[in-house]
Amino acid sequence: MTVTKIGVTDMHTAGEPVRIVTDGWPELSGATILEKRRDMLAHFDHYRHAVMLEPRGHAGMYGVIPVPATHPDAVIGALFMHNDGYSTMCGHATLALGRWLVETGRVAATEPKTRFAVELPCGLVQVECNVTGGRVTATAFDSVPAFVSQAGVETKVPGIGPLQLDIAYGGAFYAILPASRIGLHLHATPLAELTAVAAAITAHLRETVGITHPTEPDLGFLYGTILTDDAAPPEDSWNLCVFADGQVDRSPTGSGVTARMALDHADGRIGVGDQRRFRGPTGIGFDAVILATTPAGVTVRVGGRSSVIGHARFVIEDDDPLAHGFRLGAVIGLANAG
Repeated sequence: MTVTKIGVTDMHTAGEPVRIVTDGWPELSGATILEKRRDMLAHFDHYRHAVMLEPRGHAGMYGVIPVPATHPDAVIGALFMHNDGYSTMCGHATLALGRWLVETGRVAATEPKTRFAVELPCGLVQVECNVTGGRVTATAFDSVPAFVSQAGVETKVPGIGPLQLDIAYGGAFYAILPASRIGLHLHATPLAELTAVAAAITAHLRETVGITHPTEPDLGFLYGTILTDDAAPPEDSWNLCVFADGQVDRSPTGSGVTARMALDHADGRIGVGDQRRFRGPTGIGFDAVILATTPAGVTVRVGGRSSVIGHARFVIEDDDPLAHGFRLGAVIGLANAG
């Protein structure tokens, strides 16, 4: 029997889990971060299943795979994983990663602020940690250029009807629309109904709307749908982001916040230096501000706070019939083994 052991640190940002792999992961090949992502998907996806899905994880688990940076300005690279695959950007996980890097000594702490860059699938992202007594009390990241990809998209979703939405990029592509536009209330409609509607919109758009990234084909896909309230800038606003296989982000969604700021800027509702707070299902907020405009889009700083909740060493026995995790099926007896 072969036994594999994988170490992790578990954190959360605004309630959204962040499982950071600390040791035991296979070395990934590739001269670029996207090549490493492809290698992970092609050859080691069963490791993702093992640490994201039951019995070690759950349908809402989210993870980070630290990898050696391929960009000369980055201190480290990172891949993001979830219940259905791999993200191109994740704000809540980047905030947690920043704290983890500083507090474990992988990045030397400088008080009161420690600044460094990390390499993510979407590109190089600058991170800033507030440090007091060696402890990170808050983290922020400066986004890759964010932009509106398609404005005013009109479509007809089966079971929902005709609707209009925008598609914006904040390191990942999101469909964005207020829940009221489809006759729902973000705070009164049951969460299960909101989740089902958002997932249906994502599935429909993936089949009917082409999405391309300006420079990287690997980034050109719709990651999820964000339902919003009707608040206008500079008021606080609420997000419900549904991504992957119907996964609900408990946080405001850092890359989604970035995309929303790009959309507000394109609509002329905010400018450089304007700030806004966004809240997710737990009610804990991320603060965002537009730092600059570039020909490629706007740069957005998103800040929040992460907490450490535990450390674990997982064991994978190769004769375990559920060694690489499983999802509960819709019918008893039809669990989908990893």
